[in-house]
Amino acid sequence: MTAPVSGARTDGLHTLGRWPADRARIAPDHAAVVDRGVALGYGELEARVERLAQVLLGAGIGRGMRVATLVGNSADHVVLFFACARVGAALCPLSWRLTPPELVRQVQLLDPALLATEEETGALADEVAARLTCPVPTAYLTELGRPGTVSAATGRAPVDPEPVDDEDALLVVFTSGSLSAPKAAVLSHRTCWWTNLSLSRTLELTERDVVLAVLPQFHAGGWNIQPLLAWWTGATVVLERTFDPGRVLSLVREHRVSTMMGVPTQYLLLAEHPGFVDADLSTLRSAVVGGAPMPPPLLRTFHARGVALTQGYGLTEAGPNVLCLPPHEVTDRAGWAGVPYPHVEVALADAATGERVRGAGTGELLVRGPGLFTGYLHDEEATAQVMHDGWLWTGDVATRDEQGYLKIVDRLRNIYISGGENVAPAEVEAALRRHPAVASAAVVGLPHERWGEVGVALVVLRPGVATDEHDLREHCRALLAAFKVPERILAVPDIPQVGIGKNDQPAVRALARERLERQEQR
Repeated sequence: MTAPVSGARTDGLHTLGRWPADRARIAPDHAAVVDRGVALGYGELEARVERLAQVLLGAGIGRGMRVATLVGNSADHVVLFFACARVGAALCPLSWRLTPPELVRQVQLLDPALLATEEETGALADEVAARLTCPVPTAYLTELGRPGTVSAATGRAPVDPEPVDDEDALLVVFTSGSLSAPKAAVLSHRTCWWTNLSLSRTLELTERDVVLAVLPQFHAGGWNIQPLLAWWTGATVVLERTFDPGRVLSLVREHRVSTMMGVPTQYLLLAEHPGFVDADLSTLRSAVVGGAPMPPPLLRTFHARGVALTQGYGLTEAGPNVLCLPPHEVTDRAGWAGVPYPHVEVALADAATGERVRGAGTGELLVRGPGLFTGYLHDEEATAQVMHDGWLWTGDVATRDEQGYLKIVDRLRNIYISGGENVAPAEVEAALRRHPAVASAAVVGLPHERWGEVGVALVVLRPGVATDEHDLREHCRALLAAFKVPERILAVPDIPQVGIGKNDQPAVRALARERLERQEQR
């Protein structure tokens, strides 16, 4: 018989499995989560976490294992997160925006003990299952608490609980890689504890706050930018599965939302909504901006409504919080990423020599601190490429001024951000080259008023094979998530290169702009 799990058990100093129990003792009736209008108090959250932790152990899922999910934001997902944290398993949220081939690669890498899905993603999960060479136990997220459901799916013998360590994996989140398919970044209990402590020193939350969470939970920010901090401090989190500007404005009024996080595209959609002018934003005291710099006019729009915006910069491998720009400096320093969060160190390295840049200057941004990730799952080589002597080499080029403020000016790895989603050109280029008409391809991100950046592809076509832009975009749509499909695909005689087989990204970007401008002038 499996020994009971105690939410009050002390494991590592920084493990998160005890958080629901801690808050349940203080304020059991206070709402922890509001999911589609239904409130879940801290006492009931703790009870459900404890029951599900027992279920996981009874189904043979314990410390060191992985539980994958293909679901939207929900209270059930939050319960599973904390249950995994309590037994020492890692939650591995997958993006429902991806295609079956993309998800198959990720599931095979994870080799999870269980894949939790839901009705909305059931068809997608079935397609993934049909393509897997080794079956993965699957169950609906809403049925995990039913007796026998998980154990029947896994077929494993029960396991006893083990003490959870600070370095045990808590979250495994996929992040875009510039030279290969997305990699699985492992975030430990230590990573998330320090990341949320750092955030609390800049964005204070109390039990009186109400957080609106619209970022998908397959992003590190869906957990580590406000929601986890809210559950640590006893605040209420209103979960949304999708972003609808009209509904967001209504939720702010209905639940008296005091803070939220979003990407610039989402704030633009809010500002453009017909109801924005008369919307009641009196309780919304602050908002966090991530993913890309906020345009100055949009900053002024929200400041005029009394909403203090905190601009930030981060990456999954750093937990993700690295830099922030306090609200009182956002308008004067529009476009800047700010200064490091507490407990975070940064440095600049000369792109040519690797030597540290002292004082004002430009170089690759390096990050160090207790909030860094553990590494890439099953990929020591990729981990070694970005981690050196405790420093994370971000691949982003930053400029630092005399006061120590930093601005991200370029990406060494050429990743671009479209609507808050990272897109790796190499992955899109590989998809384009799978079309029989494409001999070679290059993809760059170009500025876009609504989405921040969109992909533009240059392709060299093979003679005698018919195709057009529409055909190539449909080809990409079958292989890639919608946000990765290039906005435009332009045929060119050749692609600028430096060295053998290496695209000259600045020249590609210039050529793409030139071709687009030429078409607009026709």
